Amino acid sequence: MTLDAWRQRTINNAIRATGIGLHSGERTTITLRPAPPGSGVVFRRIDRDPTRTIPARLCNVSDTNLGTTLAVDGISVATVEHLLSALAGLGIDNIGVDVDGPEIPIMDGSASPFVFLLESAGIHEQTAAKRFIRVRRSVTVRDGDKWASLEPYAGFRADFTIDFSHPVFEGRGQSLVMDFTRRSYVKEISRARTFGFLRDLERLRAQRRALGGSVDNAIVLDEHRVVNRDGLRSRDEFVRHKILDAIGDLSLRGERPTGGILGAYTAYRSGHALNVALLRALLADPDAWEEATLQGPAAEFGSGLPPGTPVYAY
Repeated sequence: MTLDAWRQRTINNAIRATGIGLHSGERTTITLRPAPPGSGVVFRRIDRDPTRTIPARLCNVSDTNLGTTLAVDGISVATVEHLLSALAGLGIDNIGVDVDGPEIPIMDGSASPFVFLLESAGIHEQTAAKRFIRVRRSVTVRDGDKWASLEPYAGFRADFTIDFSHPVFEGRGQSLVMDFTRRSYVKEISRARTFGFLRDLERLRAQRRALGGSVDNAIVLDEHRVVNRDGLRSRDEFVRHKILDAIGDLSLRGERPTGGILGAYTAYRSGHALNVALLRALLADPDAWEEATLQGPAAEFGSGLPPGTPVYAY
């Protein structure tokens, strides 16, 4: 693979999808549109007059409770993490997302429908080079016994462990380590669905949350089992979905970098709040990271090469 494969990407054609918001319960339509190099991911609330623009930047994260919400001047777009994950997994840097409601549709609870949309629209390689965030020094954030870290690594690797006291999780894989390529993301991560417990449903709906949630767009667990008739898509679907979420959260940037993170992400029971806190901690320390472009062969999204492999240009 040549350096051209590490140029910025957008989509060839506009494409549209409609679905229900997981928390709002509202039916919304999104339209994905090509965007020029350097523009990043930009959401537009087209149901507002005038239309309001919300760039997918770390500074615009307004809420991380049961999802990641972005807001500018009080106008927000919620549950962006699955779409952002699909964009990162396919290496798409620049795109416009028109949405006619307050939340991105949950679709089937995974990133797979968004992957299908993006691949159907066609992926277009642009002339500008990607600018990656290369981790130079380890950074860790904690919240009680939960923690997440980023450390130097040649490529992108995720190492995630969950811990739930529930019969469904007994004897199942609650840890997963993966080196990432575009192929591994699509095959191993994108189809993993969000999950929740019936015992929490009444409380969440009293808070005007999970109003659109169902077995059609989430794995639902009662006190003993998975309620969904077709069961799980993989034995460790739960931890795969936590990695899916993390990839979406970690794709949020400041002003300049356009590519992914070059580093190893390790987490124990992390969620949206810790993922965002980790990225903020990294970017707040100028000695912990630097911009990098790639030179020479490498695989999509993560190189999978041993640490120290010289494939970077600064």
